[in-house]
Amino acid sequence: MNPISMTVSRLLLGALGVAAAAFGVAHLLTETRTGTVTELVVWAAGAVVLHDGVLVPLVLAAGLLLTRGRLRGVWRAALLTLGTVTLVALPALLRPGRPANPSVLPLDYPMGLAVVAAAVVVGAAVAAGRRLWPARGERQS
Repeated sequence: MNPISMTVSRLLLGALGVAAAAFGVAHLLTETRTGTVTELVVWAAGAVVLHDGVLVPLVLAAGLLLTRGRLRGVWRAALLTLGTVTLVALPALLRPGRPANPSVLPLDYPMGLAVVAAAVVVGAAVAAGRRLWPARGERQS
């Protein structure tokens, strides 16, 4: 793509994102109970603090300890993805007992997390292999 079409594409995608965010905020403010908005803001602030204050430093430290050189980014991305997916899955994984309504948590969440984790690890291994052994005729970056 040429630079002009890239700029136009970015502007259109940015405008679409702003419109979607405005729709979400309008819906949040007009369609939810008053206490729910406060709880949501507290939950979102907690998520930001956990992500930026706990998850990211742990992933970066683990990335430093695990590997050096060209593969550091691959493994950091995998660890960050695994950590984020695990944090999102924690409420379903830690819920005690069976819910009164079986449709609330209808899936096997530990198995789902294991499948996602395996996919992330396999994807990271493929990316690492691609970085270490480029295809024939390609120059290594």
